[in-house]
Amino acid sequence: MKKISKNIILFFAVAFFSIGLFALVANATHSWGSYHWARTSNPFTLKLGDNVSTDWDAYLAQASSDWSLSSVLDTKVVAGGIDPRRCKGTNGRVDVCSSKYGFNGWLGLAQIWVSGSHITKGVAKMNDSYFNTSTYNTPAWRRLVMCQEIAHTFGLDHQDENFYNLNLGSCMDYTNDPDGPPSNEHPNNHDYEQLELIYAHLDSTTTILAQEPSGARKGNGNNGNNAEMNLEDPSEWGKSLRKDSQGKDSLFERDLGRGEKVFTFVIWKD
Repeated sequence: MKKISKNIILFFAVAFFSIGLFALVANATHSWGSYHWARTSNPFTLKLGDNVSTDWDAYLAQASSDWSLSSVLDTKVVAGGIDPRRCKGTNGRVDVCSSKYGFNGWLGLAQIWVSGSHITKGVAKMNDSYFNTSTYNTPAWRRLVMCQEIAHTFGLDHQDENFYNLNLGSCMDYTNDPDGPPSNEHPNNHDYEQLELIYAHLDSTTTILAQEPSGARKGNGNNGNNAEMNLEDPSEWGKSLRKDSQGKDSLFERDLGRGEKVFTFVIWKD
């Protein structure tokens, strides 16, 4: 009897340990593939170009402040200077844009240009066609989407893509109730831990813009193909790699050739 009791105790101990370990791994590995900004030291500073309306400025500042709490990453909001409607981005930084992109189903999207595994530029777009409606024109929805789309340009993925699960307390969690409780308007500890994993190693070079060049040129891509791309058109996003819990395509890849690609991450309205 004692032997059986010991075996039962051992079984449950192993089971609980395995469940705990699985939960830790699941929460600590929400990265967007292996994509990251190349840099030679930590913490590094990534510039966020401000191409948003005044309605969004406070939320951009809050997201920048939130993500700068990371031990490996700082962000700095700088003047944008690109057309927010087209929002093609600038090499070496992230451009954040807002515009009336149309009632096309998406609240926000993030796009990264990569060369190999290194991010060379990124954009985050907020769709004012929806954020000007009573449903989404709330501080909670604006904080959630701004926080999430910017984070995708760092290499972070979602923690959960089911709108109806309990909130995880992270802006990297899909929800139909962003202010909770708990609130999904800011990063949580798992997000910061994942950034530490993504940026644990250093590179011998950098893809980050160190300073704004004199007479800064608006970046229209890494090669000639980008000049012809209309990134507002889903048909230009390339092949679908993944669907969300609603069955909608949420991650796309477009191959530009010569080892360069554009990835598009979409958050659709619920």
